Amino acid sequence: MVSNLKLWTKDFSLIFAIMLFVSLVFYLLMTAMTMYAIEQFNASQSQAGLASGIFVVGGLIARLFAGKYMEVIGCKKLLCGSLFLFLIATLLYFPANNLGLLLLVRFIHGTAFGFATTAMPTAITDIVAVEQRGEGISYFSLSMTMASAIGPFLGIFIMQHADFNMMFAVCTGFSVVSIIIMLFVQIPETSVSSKQMDAKKKFKGQDFFEKSAIPISIIMFITGIAFSSILTFLNSYAININLSSAASFFFIVYAAFILISRPFTGRLLDVKGDNIVMYPALLLFTISLVLLSRAESGFALLLAGALIGLGFGTIMSCAQAIATKKVPQYRIGFATATFLFCLDVGVGMGPFLIGNIIPIVGFRGMYMLMAVAVFLSIFLYYFVHGKNAATSTVEFGK
Repeated sequence: MVSNLKLWTKDFSLIFAIMLFVSLVFYLLMTAMTMYAIEQFNASQSQAGLASGIFVVGGLIARLFAGKYMEVIGCKKLLCGSLFLFLIATLLYFPANNLGLLLLVRFIHGTAFGFATTAMPTAITDIVAVEQRGEGISYFSLSMTMASAIGPFLGIFIMQHADFNMMFAVCTGFSVVSIIIMLFVQIPETSVSSKQMDAKKKFKGQDFFEKSAIPISIIMFITGIAFSSILTFLNSYAININLSSAASFFFIVYAAFILISRPFTGRLLDVKGDNIVMYPALLLFTISLVLLSRAESGFALLLAGALIGLGFGTIMSCAQAIATKKVPQYRIGFATATFLFCLDVGVGMGPFLIGNIIPIVGFRGMYMLMAVAVFLSIFLYYFVHGKNAATSTVEFGK
């Protein structure tokens, strides 16, 4: 019976910890990188945005190939190799003495991150019993939620009390710890026939994307751009409006409201359908961006963080459920990859695009434009999914 199965096994817990440390490095550097590029290399806002976002571009490319060839290389070998590359890339921040080298290091670092964060969820699905797979993946995802709170908080704290070399040293420490933990993990490997090996050498569109997941993934692309404006430029904005102290707690509040709301919103999606969750979430995200653009106090800034957790946090988890719940079992992985690809493109492109907007409209104007974009996505959601969601829910329940 499911109740007799142990979810938090040694290997599950260790991979959870690896994902936490790797994600901490991602969020810590994502928060600080624009400021680093501007202060160290006199980068423009668009160049600083590129320095932040090119990490995600590297991750995108890695994810495209990791899913296809993981069974050939082996999940554990891929994970070990990517973690070593992740450490090497972290060390390369120290000698990178110009913007071009920084961009190259960021790209390599993102590539290692993409391989590692594709291998770890796959390993979890192999470790967890089939009867507990949904629960296991749900708990495993909390590693990134925790990192999304601790990483930016730590990044802002280090920038306020130390220098960037200390930040790179902390990231190096996290990378070393993740490799040490990996040495104690056992991951079951699946055997691959010669026929399957030959098939993986061929390239087909369906090997990378699930067509039915594209509509909802477009919504994730737009909201991902909007979220990147917070992840990348919040610290610069907070300094600009003299609210840097409150900003250090922003992502703590954001993650806390995700943790509070996620079980409730997921259950509501299952019982009442997609629209009753997605429309309010998109509206809350819009309101949070408007509030952020008008923030004059620490309370207003942290309230925006809470609403972003309720809005974007809900969109991210529920849209992924929408992307996967109607596809055949054997295509769930492709639907998930499609969803994450669009999200990562949005988060990766966002900093560069937004960096070109800030000099024209300022930080406040930029966040208001992001609010408009998310608000318009409500109507797009209706056309690509919402108008048929009620019918789909009824059919699904029959």
